[in-house]
Amino acid sequence: MTKQFWLNLPSKNVNKSREFFVQMGFKLNEQFGNNAHQASLMIGKKNVILMLFNEETFKSFTGTDIPDITNFTDVLFSIDAESPEEVDEMARKAVAAGGKCDHTPQDEQGWLYGCVFTDLDGHRWNVLHMDMSKMPK
Repeated sequence: MTKQFWLNLPSKNVNKSREFFVQMGFKLNEQFGNNAHQASLMIGKKNVILMLFNEETFKSFTGTDIPDITNFTDVLFSIDAESPEEVDEMARKAVAAGGKCDHTPQDEQGWLYGCVFTDLDGHRWNVLHMDMSKMPK
């Protein structure tokens, strides 16, 4: 069965992207290489691994071109926040680290509080706090 879950993403500048995610609170994963061509970070308590590869290396793995996601969303990565305040903090950190927060964190459906931010390479991340006690049944 599955032992770990890894997200592999292309990056125009691995060093800058690594610093962005460290500022967001992701932890460097020293088990795997961290250099100008790749970076390894861990997300959350379950240690999902985020691997960033320079575009040339990423294309060599996939055998395909990298799409321009400037005006498109190819995938939305979601992060579970422990509180609405943590959502607000992640939105602030994303902007301070050079990313974009396309909308102000907000309540949705009476039990979700979240926002979407974009990292330095245009990948979109959704930070959500879910109040399960208010979730419609």
